[in-house]
Amino acid sequence: MDMAKDPRGHKPLRARSGRLLAAASAAGLLLVLAGCQGDGGTSAAKDGQDVVIAPGRPGEQSRTLSPEQAAEEQPDDSPNAADHAYVQGMIEHHRQALTMSALAPTRASAEGVKRLAERIAAAQKPEIGAMEAWVDRHPAPAGGSGAHDHGAMPGMATEQQLRELAGAAGADFDRLFLKLMTAHHEGALKMAGQALAGGNNVAVEEMATEVVATQTAEIHRMRAMG
Repeated sequence: MDMAKDPRGHKPLRARSGRLLAAASAAGLLLVLAGCQGDGGTSAAKDGQDVVIAPGRPGEQSRTLSPEQAAEEQPDDSPNAADHAYVQGMIEHHRQALTMSALAPTRASAEGVKRLAERIAAAQKPEIGAMEAWVDRHPAPAGGSGAHDHGAMPGMATEQQLRELAGAAGADFDRLFLKLMTAHHEGALKMAGQALAGGNNVAVEEMATEVVATQTAEIHRMRAMG
């Protein structure tokens, strides 16, 4: 699944050009307003009132708006069902990755596997915190689906696989850890892709994009180690 051309430089492509253009336009409004408040230069006032110069799209003229009108043109990024499903699911998905990674310090034999597990834990612990904070700010709407079959999420290890991993040691642990964690990361990419394609909230988009970037790089690393 090719979700990112550059793990750190480019977001995955998705059919959301209208919302991104709106966001870019809104950012332009603020920049123009800020740039017009200094001494000299073009005035940002009309009839004694502050105004905002809204840059037009290519071939279109700029518009003069009041601050209230500019605020109304901010894009609506209210969370939708895809946003809620992604965040709630990814919290549990990350928690399983932490459970698996916590075994590595005492079970793994390869230093590379131990360092990888440390990096996964260091990245995903704060991500869980950020997603839990998002859930607190955006409670699921009444009547929404509150129960989730977390075991059915892409890439999740089964209880039997987790027991096998906990019982393995040395090179056997290393091989099984890399196998399960690669599948786990691939599942996370699928979930992030669904959020990027169907979600509406900018914060969720940013979280999903970070997952794609980080875990794509880690998949390449694990395949090279396996």
